[in-house]
Parts: sequence; structure tokens; C-alpha cells
Amino acid sequence: MNKAGRDSRLRVNAPRAMAVAMALAVAGCGVTYKSPSVRTVAEGAVVDVVPLTPTEVARANRTPYSPLSLPNAFFANADFGQSATGGSALPAMPYVPDEQRESLDLRPLPSVQPPPYRIGVGDVVLLATRGAASTVEQLSGLLAAQNQRQGYTVRDDGTIAIPEIGTIDIGGLTVQEAEDRVFETLVSNQIDPSFSLEVAEFNSKRATVGGAVGQTTIVPIGLSTVTLRDALTAAGGLTVADEEFASVRVYRDGTLYQIPVEMLLDEPSLGNAPLLDGDAVYVDTSYDLNRALQFYQSRLDVIARREATQSAALSRLQAEIGRRRAALDEERTLFQTRTSLDAVEREYVYLVGEVNNQSRFALPYGHTASLADVLYDQGGFNTETGDPSQIYVLRDGAYEGRGSRVIAYHLDAANIVQMMNATEFEMRPRDIVFIEEQPITKWNRALQQFFPVLIREATTAG
Repeated sequence: MNKAGRDSRLRVNAPRAMAVAMALAVAGCGVTYKSPSVRTVAEGAVVDVVPLTPTEVARANRTPYSPLSLPNAFFANADFGQSATGGSALPAMPYVPDEQRESLDLRPLPSVQPPPYRIGVGDVVLLATRGAASTVEQLSGLLAAQNQRQGYTVRDDGTIAIPEIGTIDIGGLTVQEAEDRVFETLVSNQIDPSFSLEVAEFNSKRATVGGAVGQTTIVPIGLSTVTLRDALTAAGGLTVADEEFASVRVYRDGTLYQIPVEMLLDEPSLGNAPLLDGDAVYVDTSYDLNRALQFYQSRLDVIARREATQSAALSRLQAEIGRRRAALDEERTLFQTRTSLDAVEREYVYLVGEVNNQSRFALPYGHTASLADVLYDQGGFNTETGDPSQIYVLRDGAYEGRGSRVIAYHLDAANIVQMMNATEFEMRPRDIVFIEEQPITKWNRALQQFFPVLIREATTAG
């Protein structure tokens, strides 16, 4: 072979030889790219790869798990406790039960027998004849007078005024007792009538209904029992948009009773509780007591007009609410501060592999999080580098009763419809979400690490 042929052959084979030599040199240096993946054995523990199908999702979700709960301060309102000072003529401060968004407390009205109706100020009574016209004549124009006045109104001192007879004190008497007293008075005035006494208008005893009802209403309490359901119906019924967060509260004698609207509708017997004089019914649609406080405060105003302690009672009520609200705010702020300093126990899920942000995801308080929540709360994953067909959730087999095995739930999201399973799959503490690389990503990263070393070795060799 002539010299020119030998030179040409050397020029062709030299790069190849150099590449082989450099590759051997790189291998000798131990430079390799190792890509993480899910294998069937890890440190002696068997790994069960389970396709994430709807059936497997339902089975995995049956694993017992109770999410951590927020402190009660995040569910409670400013409770009304008993006043620290005694000697008040007003009712004691009402008690409001702790409220939780998960379940409203039931504090039903006590089972009481309404007392006999006693005539009070503002009631209107009528004298109705029982016999023939001769009896009417014996009343000497009595009934004619009452017909002109539309009955006799009980005055502030508890009396009624009958022309030609005078005043008769019937305040605080039952209907039968009042009838007997009127009869005795007429007889003492030498009138022997035959009549019955009837209450035409019940104005002295009443219950008030407000809040989420058709119209705020004052419901008279008369001879017939008025139930909670009767009062709500008289006010136009409930106007509640979301029954889950609504309750009917009844303020009575310093205590606040509460019936969740859902329970009231499911158990009709709760609405059969009789109302008493002075009851204040309020249909509340939220956990905020501001509107309820205004309503009860107006009721306290009515009571306090007759009492000298109005200002002190309202001040104590407002001070107690302010104190308890401040305590709740302080407790909530303290908890949030401790959480920001990582001083509160939390449960985490860990994200590794081709996720946008390799990190840990804190499981929420009070409810579970799905695989989709974990992925997309942290920005999801890059489909240019991450393989959507190779998404895994690694879970300790002890959760599933499989001993030392590791379960690798495999989500093949190459078909995006499979992400529906990710929205249903519930995460558990210490789960690991792992996304493998695309095959081209592995090759590209291997080359990125290989070529700098190759060039350095070639330079050194030259």
C-alpha cells in the first residue's frame, strides 16, 4: 500500500480509535448515569406493583385512616358562660354549645308541660251570654257596652273596667278564676247574670321568631299549646339555603337550646316541643353569632326596661363575648405560629422523581387528599422529562396488611382519562409519589454527563 493510502486510512480510523480509547478511559473512571426506577425487589423487601384501577382504588381507600384534626378553637364560637358576678335580676348569661362544621350539637328543648294560661296586661276579654234574652236584660246594658268597645282590655294594673260596675282585678288569674271573680263582683252589685268569660285577644304572652324565616314574627301564647313547628310556620317557614350549616336556636331562661335543621327535618318530634312565654326563636344559617347576638340583645332590651340592671347585664354579655373571642383568636394564632415553625405534628406525602418540585406535601386537617391533589398542588410534573405512563405511589405494606412488602400503585396516565383514578385515590401518611423519566430523558442526561468527561479525557490524552 502506498503512503497516500496509509495516511488516508489512519485519518479515518483515528477518531474511532480515540473514541474507543476515551470510552474505556471513562469506564475506567467509573462514570455512569444511574436513573431511579421501581424494581420488584428493594433491600430484600418484595415490591408488589399494582395497576391503579377503579377496583384497586376502592380497595386501597378502605384502609383505616383518621386525618389529623384542627384544634377546637377553629370550630368554636365565643361561648356564653355563666356570669362571673352574681345578683342580677336578668336571666343568667345563655350557654352556647361548641359548634363544629362536621356536626352541629343537638341541645333540644326540655320536655315541659305548659302552665295554665293566666290573663295578663293587654289581653282582651269578652263576656258571652249563655241563656235567653231575659239574661241579657239582667246585665243592665253590660253587654251592649262591651260590644261598642270590642271587649275589655286588661290594663297595666291587671284590671278591667266595666261600666256601672267599676274595676275588677283579673290579672294573673286563669280564665276560670277570672270568670268566678267577675261573677262575684256582679252578684255583689245585685246582678245575677248567666255568662262565660272568654279571652278574645292574647297579647300578654308571646314568643318571638327571627333569623332565616319568611318574616320576623311575634307569636301569641294562648290557651292552646304553641309548638316550635307552629311558631316557625307562623313566621313563614324556614328560608335556609344550606341545611347542613343551619340550626334553630331557642333562648329561654338564660339558656340557649339548639336543634340542627337537618335533625329537625329528619325527626319531626323535635318540632313538637311547646314554646313558653318569653321564648326567642332564631334560625341561624352560619357559625357567626353576630346576628344571633343582635337578636338576643334586643330581647334583653325588652326585659331590661322593667329592670334597673339593663346596662350592667348587656355590658357583661358583651364583655364575655369579647373575652372568649379574644381567647379563641389567640389560640388560633398560636397554633398557626407553631405550625409555621414546624412545631406541630403533621403527616406528609413525599414527591420524588420528575415532579416540578421535589418536596413533601402536608396532608390536610380533617379530610383526606387525593393523588391528584398532591401532584397538582405542587405544580404537577413536566411531561417533556417525566413519563406519564410511569407514575407510582409507594406505600408501606403494613397499611394493607401485607407485612414487610412494599406496594407500588402504578398509574398509567399516558391516557389522560386515567387521571380520574388519581382524583379518587386517597393518600396515606408516608406515601411516596414517584414519576420516572422519559426514555429520551435518560439518554440525554447520560450524554450530558458523559461528554464533558470524554472531552476532558481526550484533552488529557492529547
